[in-house]
Amino acid sequence: MSPGMEAVTAFSGSMPGQILLALGQTIVVVCVCFDMVRELSVPRSHRRFVASTVFRTLAIPSVMANALTVFIALVVSSWVDVVMGMFVLMAIVFRFHYNKDEDNWWKGKGKKLARWARRQFAGRPSTAPAMG
Repeated sequence: MSPGMEAVTAFSGSMPGQILLALGQTIVVVCVCFDMVRELSVPRSHRRFVASTVFRTLAIPSVMANALTVFIALVVSSWVDVVMGMFVLMAIVFRFHYNKDEDNWWKGKGKKLARWARRQFAGRPSTAPAMG
């Protein structure tokens, strides 16, 4: 095993590494649970709106956390964990990618956030102080 992979293995076995992995897996579980709530809720209800918003918010961090867990399982050659982790990873990506018809807080925010960012980062016209 290369020194870099040994470092990954050592960190994943340490207390800070275990805490970070547990936090990441907690995000994954919360994301999947809110996806289930979203799927079982009545369309256009407040419960579905909240569940869809939470799922959309946590989907990308949960994909990153799960990918890290799969990478660590790959390094330590835990093939069952690699397969199970990849299944969860693909399920979250699939659900995130193909369920875009939901009404959630993020819908339409891309253009609004881009407009806000352009206004914030645009050069403000500087006026010269009045001479007098």
